[in-house]
Amino acid sequence: MPIYEYQCQACGNEHEALQKMSADPLLICPACSEPELKKKISAAGFRLKGSGWYETDFKNGSKKNVAESSAKAAPAKASSGSCCGGGGCGSH
Repeated sequence: MPIYEYQCQACGNEHEALQKMSADPLLICPACSEPELKKKISAAGFRLKGSGWYETDFKNGSKKNVAESSAKAAPAKASSGSCCGGGGCGSH
């Protein structure tokens, strides 16, 4: 269950609540009992960094690095400086 942050518009009190994603937002401030509680937008409590577990874990053999193998399978087309690679697309 995610932790949601709330702030009371009446007294400024900040409050955290462990709620289901499907639960209705809280309205009543626990500090002043006014119905002025608003859900805050906050950053997630974790950061995805580096190559990621999805690149290296739970894979074996030739499936170990999917991004690298797909880059090799689709070679880049040579370009002659125009958007169409000298093919004359007719859009200009």
